[in-house]
Parts: sequence; structure tokens; C-alpha cells
Amino acid sequence: MTKMIRRRAAMAGTFVAPLFASHGFAQQTYPTKQIRLVVPFAAAGTTDLLGRIVAQYLTEVWGQQVIVDNKTGAGGNVGAELVAKAAPDGYTLLLGTVGTAVTNQYLYKAMPYDSMKSFAPVALVGEVANVLAVHPSFPAKSLKEFVDYCKKQGPNKVSYGSPAVGGTGHLAMEYLSELAGIKLEHVVYRGSSLVMKDLLAGHIIDTMDNLPPYLQHIQSGALRALAVSSAKRWFSAPEVPTVAEQGYPGFDAAPWWYVAAPAGMPADIVKKLSDEITKGVRSQPVIKKIRDAGAAELAGDSAALVKQMVAENAKWKKVIEAAKLEPQ
Repeated sequence: MTKMIRRRAAMAGTFVAPLFASHGFAQQTYPTKQIRLVVPFAAAGTTDLLGRIVAQYLTEVWGQQVIVDNKTGAGGNVGAELVAKAAPDGYTLLLGTVGTAVTNQYLYKAMPYDSMKSFAPVALVGEVANVLAVHPSFPAKSLKEFVDYCKKQGPNKVSYGSPAVGGTGHLAMEYLSELAGIKLEHVVYRGSSLVMKDLLAGHIIDTMDNLPPYLQHIQSGALRALAVSSAKRWFSAPEVPTVAEQGYPGFDAAPWWYVAAPAGMPADIVKKLSDEITKGVRSQPVIKKIRDAGAAELAGDSAALVKQMVAENAKWKKVIEAAKLEPQ
């Protein structure tokens, strides 16, 4: 496992190499037909909502329809593979996640694409906070009290629920546990709705999961939020402190989304897409739509996306190795 992680992590250095060729005046005419934006998760989730926001914006500004195509499976790998193997002409794009960009390569034995080499990076789109939420009966009222309680109980005596092995909530809790020197028992559910149902009922006492579905229950007092995983306090829950400000400086485990294309796409088309999407994500109408979806805008061009992927690769490789997570 360790050798596999190190080998894959080493690929990060190659990602900064050019992934696309220049085709002169292609940007002047692109796009001339319908664009397909592959979303590798089911409809109605945050990934899908962000994909539809990007698709609608590009359709409006370019006058060519951008359609969302949901291709689910294997933590996003099915949809990402489809894009990786598509023609690099700008008419098949990926609305990817931190999983397809970084963590899946360490969590799946047989990857159908190389996350560092199979794509042309286009732009960042958005991010979301994870929240450490507990049932009101849980004695801890702060992150420090939570950590102290877990240490007092001993390794694996405190459990937490999350929607998936290797999901962003699971990895965020493993990240926190490693820094705090605690060990919790992971209870895996088939989706956030089931986690939340058991948490509200008191069948489990805590979770680390994407914030938006839990927000109304936190605001009503049915659940207690101890911390958010984002680098800064979250816009929709400003009263909840970050993990970073509660004794773990630099902690940032906010899942994020981006747009990519097949490797080899003409550089001028990459630039046109990157410039337009970045412009859109910085516009107030798009920001409002992203925030209405529970996420926050994360604008960044191709270079910013490459920097994000390389930094996140180094971070999550260490977390996954420390947690001894075996590839599926």
C-alpha cells in the first residue's frame, strides 16, 4: 500500500507539464456546437447542482447549449474515465471533485485514468465545508472537549458516522484524528440522509459530513456543531468556529470542484474555457447560485487548479497512508 501511494504521489510533479497543444486560431471559432459537461455523480447532489450552474452560465454567454450528463459510479471514476478517453476538442468536459482529482488514486486498486496526466486542467469552481456535528446528548460543547473526551474513552471507543469509506467526511475525520492523536471507530452509511437520520435519533452521537444537509438541524438546536473543516468560517454558519482556530492551525478539509478536459486539448480553447468559467464564478449572479446550492465560490484558472491539485495530493496522501486505508 505504502509503495503504491508513494508511486502515485510522485506523479504530482509531472502534472505541471503541458497537457495540451496549441492549435492557433481554434479559440476564435470555439464553440460551434453543443458541449457535454459530464457530472460523475447523481442528479440533485451538490456536484450536479454546480455542474448545472456552470452549464447554464456557458450556455448563456456563448449561445451554444451546454448539457449536463450524469455518469455515476466508482466514486466518480466512471464519469472521469469517459472524459479522459474523449476527443480533446473542447466538446466533452468534466465537472470533477477532489476525489477524481486526488484521493481516488489512493482508494481504488484499478484506476481507469491517471488523475495527473489524463486531463487538461481548466478552472476551479467551488468548495463546501464539512461539519463535525454531535447529538445534543454528547457531553462535548467544543472541539477541545470532543478531543479530550475521545482520549479519555480510549482508541475506537467513540464512533462516528459518515456516508462512505474514503469520502470527504471520512478523510476529514481521519485528518483531524491524526493531528489530535485520537482514534475513532468509523461507521459507514449509504448516504448522508441515513447518517443524519441516525444522528438525530441518537443512534450515533457524532458525524463529520458535508455541512449543507445538517444546517437546518444545527440552527434549530436538534444537533450541535463543534467545528467546520474549511480554512475560514462558513458563510451560512458564521457562529461555528473552524478546526484551525481551535488549536489546529492550517487545517483545511473543504471538498472542492473543478472543470477539466481531456489531455491534449488545444491551449487556446483551454484558455477560453478557463477565462470564461473563472469570470463567471467571480460574478455576483453565479456566486448567488453557488451559495444557494450550499457551496461557496472558489475561482481559479488553470494554473490555480494545478497548484490546488499538487498541494491537495501531498496532504491527502499523508492522511490516507496514516489511516492505513486499503485500496478497494
